[in-house]
Amino acid sequence: MPRTAPAPHPYRPYRPRRAAVTALLLAAALTAPTLPYASAGERPALSAGATDVSDQELRRALTDLVAAPGGPPGAIAVLTRDGHRQVYRAGTAEVGTARPPRAHDHMRIASVAKAFSGAVALSLVDRHALRLDDTLGQRLPHLPKAWHAVTLRQLLQHTSGLPDFSKTERFQAIVRADPRHRFDSRRLLEFAADQGLAFPPGTRYAYSNSDNIAVALMAEQATGRRYEDLLRELVYRPLDLRGTSLPSGFRLPRPFLHGYATAPGEAPEDVSEAVSASGAWASGGIVSTPADLGAFFGGYAGPALLSPKTRHAQTRFVPGDSQPAGPGVNAAGLGLFRYTTRCGTVLGHTGNTPGYTQFAAATRDGRRTVTVSVTSQVPLDPALLARLRATEERFVCALLKDGDHGGHGVDGGYGADAV
Repeated sequence: MPRTAPAPHPYRPYRPRRAAVTALLLAAALTAPTLPYASAGERPALSAGATDVSDQELRRALTDLVAAPGGPPGAIAVLTRDGHRQVYRAGTAEVGTARPPRAHDHMRIASVAKAFSGAVALSLVDRHALRLDDTLGQRLPHLPKAWHAVTLRQLLQHTSGLPDFSKTERFQAIVRADPRHRFDSRRLLEFAADQGLAFPPGTRYAYSNSDNIAVALMAEQATGRRYEDLLRELVYRPLDLRGTSLPSGFRLPRPFLHGYATAPGEAPEDVSEAVSASGAWASGGIVSTPADLGAFFGGYAGPALLSPKTRHAQTRFVPGDSQPAGPGVNAAGLGLFRYTTRCGTVLGHTGNTPGYTQFAAATRDGRRTVTVSVTSQVPLDPALLARLRATEERFVCALLKDGDHGGHGVDGGYGADAV
């Protein structure tokens, strides 16, 4: 009698230990504070120090991060300057092996995916399929009437006031019971549909995972096409991103950087495939590589993807940290953040999810890019996050060395803060 292949079990419930479950739920709770625009003048002092950072210092910073109590098992940073790539790494891509992290290893990019939804929406603005002042009421009238006045611009800048679906008890209960649960991604906003806006649209900054779900739904409504197809057509192909995708399940393409739940004194727990991407979708579900992330921000923050008019609108900033906070002083534009460090300014995004923390940015001319990726959810430990932010700033300083430290690219300066 022929052998029968074992039945597939891609969606069996996953039962991580308590540390990993806590990370899953805190991922939703960790959001930047709500800030009124009136605080635009309240800026933390920039850190002092020399701007010249040696290769040895960069390598030591990653090594020290990995060696810290509860630190990530692996870290990789990639600097690209005018097409020349430098890769720095520490630790391992998989605990129990000697395999180092590599620039083409896949990984979860978490909220850096919000920059991709920004790229799709702003590309459609350039094509006159969407307008920044289009409202949810015009494009998605089935959503709660209390949300109808919110505009695409406000969604992209996290000034919408939309309640965060990922913080609702009903959503978290499902994740708690089965982190690999396959959600209907296009119905995620229903978890918060019984809530009104947190504040009048456009009056405050508050980071919300709901914003970018709504952005993707507006893009689909405007084009009649699936968001995943729009990503391929408007972002992956123009920027030649060959290792980037938006899965709906929990599997990662091979090879990948393994992500871990870590805590001082405990063995790391592999949570690389613990979570279904369907529960994050356009807000945080994309899988990419360090090399692709650099290429993406070179085009997105640079002039390759969007028109000068749309880029001007994109780079009007309001005070607000990305999640987690990136290096230096953070400010929110449309689908990206400005990071003002002691050495100069870059545009990019951060992200964190169980097993991974990300920072990726570029200069405004797109000729210099930096990515820093680590294989644990660092923001769960404030001291470790402070160490990571200092490390990110060192890499920004190295990126801007011998360049324009003022943050202005070849096509002019950044837009002024919106107030």
